[in-house]
Amino acid sequence: MFPTVKDHNLMITNDGNEISGEIYFVLSGPTEWESQWHKSLKPGKSFITVPAAVSVVNEGFEKAVVEMTKYRRKIRRPNKDNEKLAVIFNDYMNCLFGDSTTEKLLPLIDAAADAGCEYFCIDCGWYTDTNWWAGVGEWKPSAQRYPGGIEKPIKYIREKGIIPGLWLEIETVGFDCPNIDKIPKSWFFRRHGKIVSDQCRYQLDFRNPEVQDYATSVIDRMVNEYGVGYIKMDYNINSGIGTEVDSDSLGDGLLEHNRAYLAWLDSIFVKYPDLIIENCGSGGMRMDYAMLSRHSIQSSSDQTDYIKNAAIAASCATALTPEQCAIWSYPLSGADPEETIMNMVNAMMLRIHQSGHLATLPANQFNLVKNGIEVYKMIRNDIKEGLPFWLTGIPKFEDPWFTFGLECDNCAYIAVWRISGEKILNVPLKEELQKYQHVEPVYPQNTLDCAYINENHTISFLLEEAKTARIFKLY
Repeated sequence: MFPTVKDHNLMITNDGNEISGEIYFVLSGPTEWESQWHKSLKPGKSFITVPAAVSVVNEGFEKAVVEMTKYRRKIRRPNKDNEKLAVIFNDYMNCLFGDSTTEKLLPLIDAAADAGCEYFCIDCGWYTDTNWWAGVGEWKPSAQRYPGGIEKPIKYIREKGIIPGLWLEIETVGFDCPNIDKIPKSWFFRRHGKIVSDQCRYQLDFRNPEVQDYATSVIDRMVNEYGVGYIKMDYNINSGIGTEVDSDSLGDGLLEHNRAYLAWLDSIFVKYPDLIIENCGSGGMRMDYAMLSRHSIQSSSDQTDYIKNAAIAASCATALTPEQCAIWSYPLSGADPEETIMNMVNAMMLRIHQSGHLATLPANQFNLVKNGIEVYKMIRNDIKEGLPFWLTGIPKFEDPWFTFGLECDNCAYIAVWRISGEKILNVPLKEELQKYQHVEPVYPQNTLDCAYINENHTISFLLEEAKTARIFKLY
């Protein structure tokens, strides 16, 4: 039963017509008009549609996000990663960009270990000497990139006390895959009698048991032969509206493939319960709880502008729990130290996806990264239980200031970004935060910028320079 919201009637409707003066929800699963989906049921058969959750509150959007955060934590697969919040280094963003070699990796591994990273993921391109985009599918390491085998850098990662990881895109096979001619055509999506392709890749159909066996064999090799404990699972094509193979409609084939893929993923987590599989999806796609009820971590965005990435980071808790949200930190060597600080602040209230050429960072920048990771390890136990709030509302790219906070058991953390505008921000404290009497900087620890709580339950932030960011603790 849905409650009445203020003076408006709350209505449930199954059509898209506007109801003037009313608040209403359109609750719908796949449809023929929007999803090219229909399914013919024989007598005695049934169909269960896609599940959905709705949060209804009287206090506004942010409180609805709080309730959704609680719900998302309840429906999620129990896993160690969302308890520990491991720090991951990935060699892609503002770093190797898919061009790793043993020679390039070794100094990065040293730097990641020194910075305090706990996982090191070798990103795309490790499986081919040429075009990594079209070479996906066989998932065997390039001998040219890794003389002596990829086992050498992976072993070096282990020797540094870090858990190694590899990038995969298991649902696609590229035009230049070495064994493309050996793969049965029945493994792929088909429409109008032809195999579906997009951007030099074919879409595998996980309803096919042979496809699932192939995919499981790839994971087995990653874990048992290469010794990885982390997989970045990507998805970078658009396979379109579905497949006509063994389906009542194109959308029926797509939905059944989706469900078969989720069932396969469940089987992998049963087999390897401590394996971390990041849900990527072209940076931040597929950010839904069909996936995130399984995956412990989600790539939020491949935004390369760290200023824009700050607004994304400050908003992400509307879509997923903070402890599942991976944010890139990718400082550029020789840049203003404040850029390094903002990159760290972007990630430190969520999950750190560290990148950038750490091995070539000047000492002052590297120490800011290292200190950020040290601070993160001190507060991450609070993050996993924290409930989000925004003192300045949900951020927009054009905002001069924005904030993102987490209320925890006995304290609260607030990340503050000044992009432009005046150097002082005064904002009222929400009622549930007015119990806190003290505020102190958390990161960076040595800063002249400050915050203070006023007698009228407002908080003031002073950030001397534009394009700066800080984290404060209320207690």
